[in-house]
Amino acid sequence: MQKLALSQSLQQRLSPQQIQFIKLLQIPTAELNQRIEEELEINPALEEGMEMKDDAQDDLYGDDSSDDDYESFSEFESLDSYGDLDVKEYINQDEYSGYKMASDGWGEEEKDSMPVVSTDTLVESLNQQLGFLRLNERETQIGEQLIGSIEDDGYLRRPLRSICNDLAFGQNVYASEDEVLALLQKIQKFEPAGIGARDLQECLLLQLEKNRNSLENNIALTIIEDYFEEFTKKHFEKIQKKLNIDEDTLKRALGLITRLNPKPGSMSNGDNSAAYLMADFIVSSVNGKLEIVLNSKNAPQLRVSRSFSEMLETYDKSDKQNRQIKETVSFVKQKLDAAKWFIDAIKQRQQTLLKTMEAIVIYQNEFFEEGDENKLKPMILKDIAERIEMDISTVSRVANSKSVQTDYGIYPLKYFFSEGIATDSGEDASSREVKNILKELIENEPKHSPLSDDKLEKLLKKRGYNIARRTVAKYREQLSIPVARLRKEI
Repeated sequence: MQKLALSQSLQQRLSPQQIQFIKLLQIPTAELNQRIEEELEINPALEEGMEMKDDAQDDLYGDDSSDDDYESFSEFESLDSYGDLDVKEYINQDEYSGYKMASDGWGEEEKDSMPVVSTDTLVESLNQQLGFLRLNERETQIGEQLIGSIEDDGYLRRPLRSICNDLAFGQNVYASEDEVLALLQKIQKFEPAGIGARDLQECLLLQLEKNRNSLENNIALTIIEDYFEEFTKKHFEKIQKKLNIDEDTLKRALGLITRLNPKPGSMSNGDNSAAYLMADFIVSSVNGKLEIVLNSKNAPQLRVSRSFSEMLETYDKSDKQNRQIKETVSFVKQKLDAAKWFIDAIKQRQQTLLKTMEAIVIYQNEFFEEGDENKLKPMILKDIAERIEMDISTVSRVANSKSVQTDYGIYPLKYFFSEGIATDSGEDASSREVKNILKELIENEPKHSPLSDDKLEKLLKKRGYNIARRTVAKYREQLSIPVARLRKEI
């Protein structure tokens, strides 16, 4: 027989405000402005500008002394009158369009200030060259299908049989593999050299075949065509012996190969947007003292709409028994609360970022003063979390997506975190320091006889770093340095 029972349990859950703060904390400065624009669109009670503080606000929320912690929000300017706002159109909907937007596109001033670079994409360039071949309609369709199948790096990885099927089902053009191959061979003569290759070997061959005027080029062509496996494994002695050539000639041929472009499409991908890193912090030395400044985009000026505050006060004094007025009051109060929570979350984000950055600068003071990577100390998330008395997950959210501009360049915050390596002196050295020494050893190694991981381990131990061979291999891989056999040169 089933029985009903009443039990109590204690659960820990994040409030909506905490979730909002966490999401704002982990996004970088470059995305923060977009997030604020989204909030401005969905909440008419939130406005851009200096925060206001008046009697109406105090009555609504009480005296909030926490604002004193944020100096950039301590000054308030007078507000213009915004007039009456019809709340009815907002009551039964959560989203709206056109709020504070004159148009969906760029303004005229913004259009004038945005530089526009006109360049052809890879596909447009290849189609233009295809037009010079004087092909019939059928051949043009096959050529356009081939060009459309070429990937961004310039390679054609789709099998010819599949392209024949694409033509048959998509364009009702029935072509044999030989016809498609014949068109592909014509496209492979287009610029950039190597375009339309089906693998790396074919890509290098196409580039070398464009210039047969020198002995080195013909030798390089033979190496790629007949001894490609030996070339990839760097068995240069075997190649030299089979071709019966001297070492200088082989060096010149190999030098010619290494100057070829393994990704011909990457030079003409038509991407006009330049990726850049926007620093979240600026750390500079002023009169011998390090100064930390937040990027201005990290501290946007937001305020609660005065018209909404006055509207709530007006409706609150009205007949509360009226259902429509009751719904209106509920809506306005909800939007005002959401606006204040968002402003507080932005302030808390600003404070947390500064607190974390200050702790990092204190911990890595020598680096920020001198810019010497060898002065970086071993530092983990826990070290900073203990200093600022916050959870490790909070520090992780700050470090994983933020960067800092220093007098010596822009660095991601993750750059300053590294594990420690024990030394003979009993101190801990940063893994960053060990990687720099490892890189230096490899750069200065004899090219004809590169250092193995075992030899690198012994050399590091001679310098006082107690490190295992597997750790050397791990650091080498993190530095994108191949094994000794693949570093060998003649």
